[in-house]
Amino acid sequence: MPSALFRTKSLDAILADGAAPQHQLKRTLDAFDVVMLGIGAIIGAGIFATVGTAAAGDAARPGAGPALILSFALTAVACGFAALCYAEFAAMVPISGSAYTYSYATLGELVAWIIGWDLIIEYAVGNVAVAISWGNYFKTFVSGFGVHIPDWLSTDYRTAARIPGLFENAPHLFGVPIVVNVLAIGIVALITIVLVIGIRESATMNTGMVVIKLLVLGLFVAVGWGYTRAENWTPFAPNGWAGVQAGAAIVFFAYIGFDAVSTVAEEVKNPKRDLPIGIIGSLIVCTLIYVVVAIVFTGIIPYDVLVQKLATEQAEPLTMALQYASIERWGDLLVGIVALGSVVAHTAVLLVFQLGQPRIFFSMARDGLLPQSFARVHPRFRTPHVTTILTGVVVGVCAMFTSIDEMVDLTNIGTLFAFILVCLGILILRKRDPDRPRAFRTPWVPFIPVAGMLSCFYLMLGLPWITWIRFGLWLALGLVVYFAYGFRRSGLASR
Repeated sequence: MPSALFRTKSLDAILADGAAPQHQLKRTLDAFDVVMLGIGAIIGAGIFATVGTAAAGDAARPGAGPALILSFALTAVACGFAALCYAEFAAMVPISGSAYTYSYATLGELVAWIIGWDLIIEYAVGNVAVAISWGNYFKTFVSGFGVHIPDWLSTDYRTAARIPGLFENAPHLFGVPIVVNVLAIGIVALITIVLVIGIRESATMNTGMVVIKLLVLGLFVAVGWGYTRAENWTPFAPNGWAGVQAGAAIVFFAYIGFDAVSTVAEEVKNPKRDLPIGIIGSLIVCTLIYVVVAIVFTGIIPYDVLVQKLATEQAEPLTMALQYASIERWGDLLVGIVALGSVVAHTAVLLVFQLGQPRIFFSMARDGLLPQSFARVHPRFRTPHVTTILTGVVVGVCAMFTSIDEMVDLTNIGTLFAFILVCLGILILRKRDPDRPRAFRTPWVPFIPVAGMLSCFYLMLGLPWITWIRFGLWLALGLVVYFAYGFRRSGLASR
């Protein structure tokens, strides 16, 4: 029994299963597409939504203040270590399962199941947060055209409880206020349809959205720079290093996405070359953008004002900063453009994450750990349509009723845990299979993997204790599912 729990699947067997005709996906992406998918996944809700909470803090943690810049840098270093480890695995094992597949080859089936179950938190739960944030920005955007969406149709129950008068003004059914985020489920449904149609169409749509959101962030920086005030950067770190660490743990959500590149490995023309380029390249580009945006954002709005506003409003930080600047000429137009950019950015993140989760389910089903129906490929579109539709339904329903802050924290701890296991997997595979050809090699082993594990764990410590409890309960539920189904039906068990 104990040995069966840690049975590993050889890299040769993993690659052979991926080459089976009935499970083959369509290889159509090149290096440019992969980099664009990485940027599409990274720049979204993190920079447009969580940057405010990271700077101001909340009831559970201190804010970083203007030291948000250091928070971004700290998180970038931790993600950089993990990205180098991901790049080696992705080039060596170009299979859709991402960290799940890498763990299966190095740490054993039980750990692989845990990481596959954990990745649901990163992609599906993460997309719940993105869908909620998308709804907030879309509401701001259309209000500029005189279209006002009622709060009870665009807010979840937990957030509504903090907004004065919302419950009282909402329609009631049998004395219960009707509060549901219809906007969130609407965008998830649209993205799901696009993803079922095909990967090439999805990648083309993503590239267009990446161009738009980069232009919008550039406009925010260009306009906002004229309204930054040096006195707003003082005090630089109002809550000391504790605020910087807490801020880094929050803005980690802004970096989630570079690893999503590895989930399209089976749809890349030259994965051994293009996957490392996409993973590392997208991370570098986005880090530079984040630091510049953080400098301008914290220079526009003072720390104490930001704390007050976020405590009493359902606000979108970047548009709130421009509104605070009171730009006399074209001010409303600029706010509308930034809101549009955020809507587009969120849509791109939803697209890539909704693309990633089904492919992890697809790989797990191919290994027998989930029902075989999850491994079906659409005969015409060559996409994993069953898991794509299932993911869309689950994410859409959850997004109607849950709070964004809770989803962000849970997503962060799940992703950091995945990064730790990927770094550990590099150390194990270098020892177990040192002669296997590696198109990309993580430099300075064992320093980089060890530094990656320690830095990711350090960021995990900056999350609230309630998040650790929820994470533990989620993993415990995953173990129940594994022993009830996956352990006996595993492809390795039958062999």
